[in-house]
Amino acid sequence: MEHRRSNIEVIADILRLGEAGKTEIMYSGNMSYFQLQKYLGFMLKLGLIEKITMGNPKITYRVTSKGLNLLRSIDGILGILELREEE
Repeated sequence: MEHRRSNIEVIADILRLGEAGKTEIMYSGNMSYFQLQKYLGFMLKLGLIEKITMGNPKITYRVTSKGLNLLRSIDGILGILELREEE
C-alpha cells in the first residue's frame, strides 16, 4: 500500500537534513518548489530552522535547537505509532 506522508513527516524529513540549500531540501523531500516555499516559510516563522547567508547568492537553511527538540518528539511519537500498528 502506498503511503502519503503527513505534514509532520515532511517537516521531520526537512529537519533531519540538518543544513541544506533549497535544491537539496526540495529533491530529498520529493516536493515541488511551491511546497518547499510553504514549508520553509512555516518553519522559519516557528523558529525550527534559520536562514544562513553563505555568500552571494548562496543561502542555506539550518535546523535550530528548537527544531532538534521537535524532531526528537516527532521521532518518538512515530516510533510509538509504528509499534502500535504491529500489535
